[in-house]
Amino acid sequence: MAWNQPGNNGQDRDPWGSSNKGGNSDGNKGGRNRGASDLDDLFRKMSRKLGGLGGGKGGNNNGQSGGSNRPPVQFAGGRIISLAIAAVVVVWAATGFYTIKETERGVVTRFGKFSHVVQPGLNWKPTFIDRVTAVDVATVQDLATNGMMLTADENVVRVNMNVQFQVVNPEEYLFSVTNPGNSLRQAMDSAVRGVIGKFTMEKILTANRTVVRNETQKVLEETIRPYKMGIAIVDVNFQEARPPAEVQASFDDVIAARENEQQSIREAEAYSNEVLPLAKGNAQSMIESAQAYKASIVLKARGEVASFSKMLPEYRAAPDITRERLYIETMERVLSNTRKVIANDKSNSMMVLPLDQLMREQRAASQTAPAKAAASSSSAPATQAPSGRQAQNSTRNPNVPAEYNNTYDLSNSGIRGNTERTGRQ
Repeated sequence: MAWNQPGNNGQDRDPWGSSNKGGNSDGNKGGRNRGASDLDDLFRKMSRKLGGLGGGKGGNNNGQSGGSNRPPVQFAGGRIISLAIAAVVVVWAATGFYTIKETERGVVTRFGKFSHVVQPGLNWKPTFIDRVTAVDVATVQDLATNGMMLTADENVVRVNMNVQFQVVNPEEYLFSVTNPGNSLRQAMDSAVRGVIGKFTMEKILTANRTVVRNETQKVLEETIRPYKMGIAIVDVNFQEARPPAEVQASFDDVIAARENEQQSIREAEAYSNEVLPLAKGNAQSMIESAQAYKASIVLKARGEVASFSKMLPEYRAAPDITRERLYIETMERVLSNTRKVIANDKSNSMMVLPLDQLMREQRAASQTAPAKAAASSSSAPATQAPSGRQAQNSTRNPNVPAEYNNTYDLSNSGIRGNTERTGRQ
């Protein structure tokens, strides 16, 4: 039976069980007066009536409410419910605002299904409907792997390697694989072991570290590409590779010997770079000097040939005179380079003329002659004039060229030599 069922012999029922016959019954008046003074009773009755809405009836069997003396507040419960609903809506809308950082992207799922990706800044979502997961797309993340690995020459080496990656697709990063970090670690471990197994232990420890790193990065990228993990490999760092502790000392000796070898090679190359340019310069200088000497000899020979060609007619005209002149000119060139002359007057005895000593004595005499002349002039007023040959010898210079017909009297040394130069100049 409805709480406000019309009829019932002209009596309407209200939620509080009072009759509304004429609107001024004594019971109603009494209930209004009591309801105005008892606020607790009002809320208690409201709660009871709201609970009775689901039960179907809120009064007694005669259609009369047990509380016929209660106030008619039929609209108060609706207002409170509306206010409560409005407050819930406001709180629900306020809780939907969120902020995405500059280095992140927000992945929105609606009822668990991917919806869209939001950019950094202030955004809003319907709470309990959409869910936002922030994914860092700017930070470079690290992932390391290490362990004992088998090489191509069946040796065991301990390898530590680090991979740096960055998220480029937030949707694929969250939904393509269950655990992107674990999947990447497994792929990296597989790639490293595969690459290490292609090289010998010596190359891994010494020369081919860069090759191993590049090959590992290439294999890792090819491995994760079909899974669409939404990440990009930034770099792979080959941090450490060392042999087992039992053979570490022997490998250290090998590495030291290899370093010494490289140092010796570098020193030899430095010495070669220093010596080779100098040797090449000296060789080029010798070549140029030889070429210049060749040119001078050729020109000199041509000059002598031209001189001989001019002298040939004279020789044909006067052979004896020309032969004597050539002999004298040759002796002049030879004797001009020596300070001693050996003279032979066609006898068994030979005379050596010490020209250098004679020249020194003559220079000393010429320097002391003025002083002696001054002293003699003051002591003796008159002196005997020298003879003609003595005067001639005193005025002659041993350095006079031999082409002049002169006679030298070297009486001071006790040696007399006569040289005469004849011939047609």
